[in-house]
Amino acid sequence: MHITQLNRECLLHLFSFLDKNSRKNLAKTCHKLLEVFQDPLLWSLLNFHSPVELKKDNFLLGPALKYLSICWYSERVKVCNIEDWMKNSLQKDFCNKHENTVSDFLLDVCNRCPNLLSVTLSGCGHVTDDCILQLLKNCPNLRSLKLENCVRITDRTLEAVTLYGGSLRTLHVDFCRNITRAGLEKVREKCPSLMLRADRSANMIPDSKPGKKLVLEKPSRKLVQL
Repeated sequence: MHITQLNRECLLHLFSFLDKNSRKNLAKTCHKLLEVFQDPLLWSLLNFHSPVELKKDNFLLGPALKYLSICWYSERVKVCNIEDWMKNSLQKDFCNKHENTVSDFLLDVCNRCPNLLSVTLSGCGHVTDDCILQLLKNCPNLRSLKLENCVRITDRTLEAVTLYGGSLRTLHVDFCRNITRAGLEKVREKCPSLMLRADRSANMIPDSKPGKKLVLEKPSRKLVQL
């Protein structure tokens, strides 16, 4: 039996075992397999492991998407987690490209995937408060939001959770260095049933220019002298 003789349900099941590139390559072989590739039921879950993957045409965004994960840890991408004022011109140009890629992709997700249940974002320094705000507004069924080492996330995201995260049951903001303890306490106060985790976030040193840090250090030195 040739693979194209299988019914639609069997083909969808077979495609579900393939990664995105393999699905795309198989879809190029004939029109019937291309139709299976384009079936929204095949794309309820998406995982990405590098910024480059977000720009490929080997996946489909649509209302069937329920689970989204964007996680990367490569050495090159660590440049994105450096504080902006410390970056040289080459690093800034590199990061601007990543920022546009991530923000454009998440905007597409907001517009085309209203039934999301779970989002995990880890290791990308270009996920902003505005991106999360739009995600919460456009995906009212979101139950799990996990952010790890997203350095541009601040208390604005926590405030957005209290305003638009009515369906959220789990919130992780681990290693997000610009999250404050005051912001976390507000979430706990306004959303007592939310499972909130913030490993190291409120204990890390927030982004600030050297001048600001010196102002904070001077009073502490005077106290020591007294």
